[in-house]
Amino acid sequence: MIPIHTHTATEYDQLRGDIYALLASLLRSAPTQDALAWLQALQPDGDDNPDMLKAWSALALTAQHSKTEAVAQEYQDLFIGVGRGELMPFGCWYLTGSLMERPLVTLREDLKHLGYERQKEVYEPEDHIAALCEVLSLMVSQDHSYSHQYRFLQRHLFPWAFAFFTDLQTANNAYFYAPVGLLAHTFFQQEKTYFQQLSPAQLNTDNKNDRRELA
Repeated sequence: MIPIHTHTATEYDQLRGDIYALLASLLRSAPTQDALAWLQALQPDGDDNPDMLKAWSALALTAQHSKTEAVAQEYQDLFIGVGRGELMPFGCWYLTGSLMERPLVTLREDLKHLGYERQKEVYEPEDHIAALCEVLSLMVSQDHSYSHQYRFLQRHLFPWAFAFFTDLQTANNAYFYAPVGLLAHTFFQQEKTYFQQLSPAQLNTDNKNDRRELA
């Protein structure tokens, strides 16, 4: 079983939501000076599982040796570039080799069923890795059922996110973002194991905050 230690189920879900929110923030844009300072002062919980502890420690150590301006340039090189960055953080790209393909249509249908829509000021397609992490953070914080959370992960993240996070760890331009990739990969593996170990009753429990069932 995934060790939760002293956390209650509610506390663990809050932690899950916070990690999704952190990943969404770091993958949406380079961290601000305050955000980088928070990471620099991070003291990983010794009760965490060993792989997560290693990932948190690597991120904190790298943050301590990083400057805001350098990380901003790194983000530019990795994800934006001139024309395109070193990496393409979009589900369609990893699943089909192109943007704006059928997986995005399916994702948009599922987001509509869940009651989520893209904000007007956001221009990237909804299959951007940051947007998907943000959706999971919202699903956790708004108490969507485990079955809906797991189905969303299975349909829209597990098929490609591990490959993306592996690429992020080994990208030529990645320094600060290499341990971000490690943390994300480790956390997503923990999520996969966590849901696989839930009982059928836990996975099939409906929640009043869920919207329409995903097809």
